[in-house]
Amino acid sequence: MNRPHFADIARDLTEGIASGHYPVGSYLPTELELRDHYQTSRHTVRAALHELQQLGFVSRRKNAGTRVESAQPRNDFRPSLASVDDLVQFGSEHLRLVQSTEEVVATGKLAKTLQCPNGTHWLRVSSLRIDANNESPPVGWTDVYIDPAYTEVAQTARTQPDTLISSLIEARYGRCIAEIQQGVRAVLISQEMADRLQVAMGTAALEIVRRYLDAAGEMFEVSISVHPAERFSVSMRLKRSDS
Repeated sequence: MNRPHFADIARDLTEGIASGHYPVGSYLPTELELRDHYQTSRHTVRAALHELQQLGFVSRRKNAGTRVESAQPRNDFRPSLASVDDLVQFGSEHLRLVQSTEEVVATGKLAKTLQCPNGTHWLRVSSLRIDANNESPPVGWTDVYIDPAYTEVAQTARTQPDTLISSLIEARYGRCIAEIQQGVRAVLISQEMADRLQVAMGTAALEIVRRYLDAAGEMFEVSISVHPAERFSVSMRLKRSDS
């Protein structure tokens, strides 16, 4: 039997908190009890509990245990964008200013980028992303492609600029993110994009394509974001898994 990854343990504990098995105000089992329950190392258990603490589900104090503080993740911004929750936090810190909403048909290069069949219909929501805390130039431009049936979500995106569209879909239709496939490449900003982002044409930028998949592995949203190089960075943490 393979040992579980810390992310699997964190997910299981999160589900226990959300379901009320571990209600707010109660304490999780001790590290030793969790170690024995999941048949893993204490180091892995600590990594899982740290993940829950980072998301605001629990607080930890020496000799006091791990207390459940919330059944929902918090929205504090962490700049690493190394997880789905980091992306949600990014959305709360960088507001979306919707510029246009229109139905489009993906063909050719766009269909290839979105990894969908030619002729697929999408509802495209185009937005500027701005820093919520100051008047600096836009952080980037994002085109979000969603099912045309999600028209209500596109309308709500204007009135809730601090909430990711994927989160709005989850709240309205119960379709949750199980996985995000992300690709990053260097591009040069076009004249049209330069005007939008207040930079010179030909400025170096990052283009980030994110494909959002549900638990069945079906893609229900794709976003294409362009960020001027000096205004955004992507970082990741790579950890050796337990063997």
